[in-house]
This record gives sequence, structure tokens and C-alpha cells, in this order.
Amino acid sequence: MVKVKICGITNYEDASLAVELGADILGFILAPSPRQISPEKVRSIIGFLPPFVMTVGVFVDEEEKTIKDIADFCRLTQVQLHGKESPDFCRRFRPKALKAFRVLDETSLLPISTYQGHVQAVILDTYQKGMAGGTGRTFPWDLAIKAKAFNLPVFLSGGLNPSNIRQAIATVKPYGVDVNSGIEERPGKKDPLRMKQLMKVIKESRVREPGFELSPHASSSSKAYAAERGRRGLGWGTDKA
Repeated sequence: MVKVKICGITNYEDASLAVELGADILGFILAPSPRQISPEKVRSIIGFLPPFVMTVGVFVDEEEKTIKDIADFCRLTQVQLHGKESPDFCRRFRPKALKAFRVLDETSLLPISTYQGHVQAVILDTYQKGMAGGTGRTFPWDLAIKAKAFNLPVFLSGGLNPSNIRQAIATVKPYGVDVNSGIEERPGKKDPLRMKQLMKVIKESRVREPGFELSPHASSSSKAYAAERGRRGLGWGTDKA
């Protein structure tokens, strides 16, 4: 079943509505951006979220220690590396790293193979010179289909909105979709109506796609452990690669 990541969250109201509507993952941009949010605010929002909601911090070419310190402070479940981070750098966050690739043409996909075994999933965003993300533009989805050949879960991003999300899911059949500007009133503030429209369409068109997730048959003790880990944080500063 396709996963839904709502990115660019900057306030509790948007976070709460996204979770209520069925979003699986919330993304917080902790790098320079019109949607940048402070670690203190991220920690506050996460503190009020229900268990099992995944939270991702987005970083762009940040230092390893800074990322781990912020991730631990905020109690993030994963980090999204959205710059020029190398496979070796990403490996240091295994298995909590998502790697974003800006897609211009088929050559943009070639580096993905070098990240196999080092990241949990890849996020395909639209390339635009001078921008790390948030372009609001799509790229040719046939490239996303080709990217699935690297045997890493693929999140489709770039210009997704209520009008094209059904076609995007039907065409690419991604592991997940990553939506940001397509459901905004303005940078950093989601439009409740557009978010509801998006989630309604996704619920109608969700498809089965293999990937990594907590088994629904997991024991109650393992689920309780996972919840407690989420509340306490994941020890980013002490994890070994």
C-alpha cells in the first residue's frame, strides 16, 4: 500500500490534520528553505503526535554530528539527505537514511546504484538549477519507473497535488509519494481543503507495493517497544554504522 509523506510541516495544526487524514510520514525541513523549521519547534510538534507516525528531518549537506544531534533532540525516526551526500556518508545513518535525488534525465538515476545497502529508500525530486527541492514541478515519470530497477523503495516527489496524484500512483506504482507545495496555501502553511482532497484520492487509488514496514502481525510487546523507542528517541548520537 503506497505510503504518504507530507513534507514541509511547520506547525502542529498541519501535522495533526495530516495524521488524522492518514499520512504515514511527516517531513520537517531543517535546512535553509522558505519552509525551514527550528529543531525546538519540531521537537514540540513530535511530542504531541500519536505513536507509529514516522517523522523525517530534511538536511542538505550538513555535518554528520549536527544531523545526529538534531535528530536525537527532535526524536526523529529518520533523516532525509537532500544534498550531495556520498554513499559512505549516508551509511553512517543506516538504517535510518533516505536519500533524495534531483532528476533531470536518465543520467540522474545512475548514482542510485551506489547507495544500495546504505539507505532505506530513495526520494526522486525534480531538478531545477539553484534549488535543492520544493520546485512544485514534475519530472517525466517514466524515469521513476526505471529507478525501481535499483531495488530500493522509491518515493515519488516533485509537483504532486490533488489533480495529478491518482495518475502518478497508477503510472509509477511507487513505494510512497512525497507531497509538499502541491497542498499549500503559501510556503510553510498547508491548505486543509487541498490536503483533504489529496488524501481522499490516495485512499481511493492506493496500490500494493513491497517495502519495509512493521508487520501488522508483530507481537504487542514489539509494538510497545517501538512506541517507547519513538518517545525516547533513537540514540542518533551513539549509533554505529
